[in-house]
Amino acid sequence: MRILIAEDDFYCRKLMLACLAPLGECDAATNGQEAFDAFATGHKEGKPYDLICLDIMMPEVDGVEALKKIRDMEEGELGIKRRNRCMIIMVTALEDMKMIMSSYHSLCDAYVMKPIEQRQLLEQVRQLGFNV
Repeated sequence: MRILIAEDDFYCRKLMLACLAPLGECDAATNGQEAFDAFATGHKEGKPYDLICLDIMMPEVDGVEALKKIRDMEEGELGIKRRNRCMIIMVTALEDMKMIMSSYHSLCDAYVMKPIEQRQLLEQVRQLGFNV
């Protein structure tokens, strides 16, 4: 399983890496543009990500915009059907349900609230169908 963690906060990124590393190969990005570039590179190299954790609020390109770019690339250039797409968990400290729901409408698969708890994160991964 290949996992990408896009998180600008060092400690949160480190925690998610520690939680998810036992599940497979993990890469990290510090903003949405890096996440999108890593996603695109993974497909070009024939090693796409199975799971991406995207923080909603990041510098340069935020998680919602990165999510839209990823889904657009899957549907357009890559021709990936919805059932075969990468699973994406949005991560947020926002308690603003409007922002969270806009992420769902932008085609994310789940969300996790900060502060991140290992149990909560792994439960979301499990609910997406991965063996945890």
